[in-house]
Amino acid sequence: MLLGWGSASAAEKVAIKCVPRDRIQHWGELPDGARAPLEVVLLHKVSSGCAGVIQLLEWVELRDTFLLVLERPERSQDLSGFLAERRFLPEEEARGLFRQVLEAVRHCTSCGVLHRDIKPENILLDLATRQLKLIDFGCGAFLQDTAYTQFAGTLAYSPPEWIHHQRYHGEAATIWSLGLLLYHLVMGKHPFRRGQQIIWGRILFPRWLSQECQDVIKRCLSMQPLDRPSLEDLFHDPWLQGVHLP
Repeated sequence: MLLGWGSASAAEKVAIKCVPRDRIQHWGELPDGARAPLEVVLLHKVSSGCAGVIQLLEWVELRDTFLLVLERPERSQDLSGFLAERRFLPEEEARGLFRQVLEAVRHCTSCGVLHRDIKPENILLDLATRQLKLIDFGCGAFLQDTAYTQFAGTLAYSPPEWIHHQRYHGEAATIWSLGLLLYHLVMGKHPFRRGQQIIWGRILFPRWLSQECQDVIKRCLSMQPLDRPSLEDLFHDPWLQGVHLP
């Protein structure tokens, strides 16, 4: 996969994602009956109605490649690069950004789409407005009530039930990845990564981090899927109330 930059017009900058045909494993069907890569189908479902999800502007089928033309905020950076420069974020700033991610995930869920690869690298930050956009649906799938038995995404963000049982449910796995994301925002690192290994253990917090924020992280990172909050539970958590969104 290659990602480049272009211009759809003199005033509109875009990102162009190139996906080789032989790399496409899953296909789907658009509303008009056209067969397309699953990533295109998922983006088509989520691309309207939420500013927090990247917009698919156009897609083009070539002989060996598909081109996805995506919106691109003028001054933007993925959260991984943003965090690398600042190490970690003040709790109040992290709270606002995390709430935006929740809004984007809720929108995807309402559209029947599971992203499956929520991590700092897949969240784009507009440096001028501080608005976030969830990007890269290449690992995504249609949302289902039954367990998933095939993994897609980043192994370091996979939930323990996948590591132990090779199966996971969509919402519980999403909540796990959201807990990892929030920890990364306020701490600047993965809570369980030790070099190239993931080692489960007690989550450590600094004394300056509020108990309310710690509680959200600990609940999301419960080892048992049924002990994690639902997405709607997070929206009603006291720590996430009164957040000003851009």
